[in-house]
Order: sequence, then structure tokens, then C-alpha cells
Amino acid sequence: MSQASSGGSLSGVEASEGWRASSSTDRGIIVPGVTVVREGSAEPLLDIPPTLSSSSIQWQGIALERYTTPALLVSHHQHREHFLHMVLAGTVQFEVKTGGRNVRYTSRPGQLFLLPTGTVDEINWLGGAERLAVAIHPHLLTNALEETAHRVDIELVERWDLRDRHISMVVREMQADLADGCPAGKLYGESLANALAVYLQHRYAVWRRAPVVYKGGISRYRLKCVLDYIADNLEADLSLSQLSTIAGMSPHYFSELFKQSTGLSPHRYVLRQKIERAKEHLCNPKLTLIEAGFEVGFQNPSHFARVFRKMAGVSPSHFRASCMRKSKK
Repeated sequence: MSQASSGGSLSGVEASEGWRASSSTDRGIIVPGVTVVREGSAEPLLDIPPTLSSSSIQWQGIALERYTTPALLVSHHQHREHFLHMVLAGTVQFEVKTGGRNVRYTSRPGQLFLLPTGTVDEINWLGGAERLAVAIHPHLLTNALEETAHRVDIELVERWDLRDRHISMVVREMQADLADGCPAGKLYGESLANALAVYLQHRYAVWRRAPVVYKGGISRYRLKCVLDYIADNLEADLSLSQLSTIAGMSPHYFSELFKQSTGLSPHRYVLRQKIERAKEHLCNPKLTLIEAGFEVGFQNPSHFARVFRKMAGVSPSHFRASCMRKSKK
């Protein structure tokens, strides 16, 4: 049975006040990695280390790990968070023991399974594959929308042989952001995670709820508060929950209305402001190229150079040289 919203518009005052009335105090929960419970103890999902992990960036409410694995048995375990798995490469059979059932499937690239928190299973992979494992804290789902912020949990439907291009696109983009060094910090990954949470509510919750359509943008006062905070903290690794809390909105509502107001998603806006501030620093002869990047939150010089070139069209050194030539005229 579906409990979808009417899909109508919601004014900024109504939505933000509703959020303030029902907001959870622990919106910013870090999921350091994909862990399960075995024999009463929390431990990593697999014994082998991931080839890519979100543990260093520490997204709020979600963790993603990529593995290249041989044939292996993932022994009896219980999932602490909602669990999402996607096969990236390899066609291999696997056997599942769960809920008193023994089932065999054949995995192919793009195949997913989605397991709600508390699921108990054992999986025997009969061949090697490359895969993504994602742990989703229940609060990421409940806090994504004003309409569900009062809920303790949102129950998802267990799916073992799933293909969903929307989920695939989001988790692949999260993987790409990690592989690229997260140029916008944790903000882009958390924006993707929030979009995933909203989609899972709409498509795979036991009681489904479609997000309300928001119109009108953010009020001038609230937008100014957010933009001022961004300008004052460009060197920091800003998070989506920080910015949405300043605006007094849920992450989904904030992301939607911020783009309506500025023409840019939050992560694109922050990244653009970082590069504009970096240009100012590059024109300051007292700062080195490394210091110019560091001042706006880029800890890795090569990472700074790559992002700067992509957004400015020239390398930081070429931009500085041009700036110095103009100052001498």
C-alpha cells in the first residue's frame, strides 16, 4: 500500500517551520565503514581491505567501499545499517542463506541487492567480481525529508536480484567523486547520498512517500545566512547537513531551493567560490601556489591544480603569471 504525497507545492515558511518542529538532534551521524555484526561483535563486512573507501572523507549517514574479490564465503552476519550492494564487473553465481531460505542467483554488472537494517544472511560467492558495498544509516532516510523527520525508522523492502539505473547512477557517481579526490569536499557525496535516500523512500520503502515539490527558492535572509557562512568557511570541509541546518531546512528541501535561488547546486556553488577565492590568493605574491590552495581547503597541491585548471581553464601557475603581468602595467 502506498502513502505518496500529493505532489503539491509547499511554501518556504511552512516547510522550514515543519522541519524545525520535528528535526532530529543527531542528523550528523558518521558511518566510518561498511560493518556487520557477527557473534555479537561489530566487524568489517569482508576480511580483505577495500580498494576505495569513503572512510577518509567521512560522509554523514553513508559509507561506500569498493572491493575486488576472489570466490569467497561471507559468513553468517547481521546488517547494522541498510545495505546496498552493486556488481561492477564479473558474471558469477552466488548462494544466499537468509530467512530460512537457500537461493542461488547469477550476478552480472549492474546487478544490485538492497537489504534493510537487521537483515541476517550468509553469502557464498562462487567466483571473483568487482563490487561496491554501501551502508546507509537509518537516520539518513528519516532526515532527508521534512515529511519523515519525525519517524524513528523507514522500513525498506528486501530485494536480492535488483536492477535500477537510478541507484546505479548515484552510487557510481559517489564512487567517481571518491576516486577524483572529492574536489568539493564531503558536500557532493552527501548531496548524492541525500538524493539516494529520497529515492529509496519513494521507490523501496514499505510505506512509500513521494517528496513534496518545492517552489519559490530560499528567502533572502536565509540565503544570505548560508552564503555568508560559506564565504567565511571556504577553507573548511563543509557538509550538506551544516548548510541545511543554517537554512533551517531538511537536506533535500535545502538542495532543491538553493539551486532554484542560485542556479547552482550547493556543491557546485561552494567549489566555484573556492576557486574564485583561490584566484585572489594567487594574485598575492606573498603566498605560494601551495598556500593559495591550502587557504581554500585543498590539502593536495596536485588535486588543487587539477580542479583549478578544470574550472578556470588554466593552471594556477599560468593564472598567477598573468595576474603578475597585469599588476606591473
